[in-house]
Amino acid sequence: MKRRDVMKGGLVLLATTTLASIYKPAYSRTYVGGTGMWKATPPPPLSVVDPTRLVYLTPQEARLVGAVFDVLIPADELGMGATEAGCVTFLDHQLAGPYGSAAKDYRLGPVVEGLPQQGPQGIMTPAEMYRTGLAELEHAAHAEFNKSFLDLSEEQKITFLKGVEGGTISFDTLKSDQFFVLMLQNVREGYLADPMYGGNRDMVGWKLVGFPGAIYDYRDWIVSKRGKKIDVHPVSLLGRA
Repeated sequence: MKRRDVMKGGLVLLATTTLASIYKPAYSRTYVGGTGMWKATPPPPLSVVDPTRLVYLTPQEARLVGAVFDVLIPADELGMGATEAGCVTFLDHQLAGPYGSAAKDYRLGPVVEGLPQQGPQGIMTPAEMYRTGLAELEHAAHAEFNKSFLDLSEEQKITFLKGVEGGTISFDTLKSDQFFVLMLQNVREGYLADPMYGGNRDMVGWKLVGFPGAIYDYRDWIVSKRGKKIDVHPVSLLGRA
């Protein structure tokens, strides 16, 4: 026997003896029970929101939103207006969901006035802002023209909303210009979102800007139409053209 083999054997024996004196032997045990193998839960099927009913806005609020939205995106030779395109339906369902409740936002304060580039620093949710802002918009319209915003002429509506946008027509609780920015953002989203969310009816927004929608890939056009306009009918997430 070689010396190095004896040394190796001695080290192994020493380590085994030392570990055995420190650690108790492990025993296995079988537990019977449980519900079987884990299975992934499939996601809920995609579906279009129901445009026949309101889920957050009141009928009066929905009419008021539609009147504002149709000034921001009016019907013309390029396509339908915001209300016809479903933007009110889109907003109504968004306000009833996580967006409306600001589910992902920190809202515990403290509330400190930020710099302009930091955006709004309030803790009101979008749903709360619409409920308050629409009431204050209507109140301001009565103060300015002695009538509802719904009853204003097209020119009066444009003039009034320009004042709201510029902050010259003020609200009591909200900053009118910030509420205008929120409405403008939401009507754009409704006009360009996937139709399954209630807006962009008949994919009018996508057709307007040339967006092809939820197409799997573009390999059929990479070579044949490189540098050319891809004239393809948009497809929604629901797989319908």
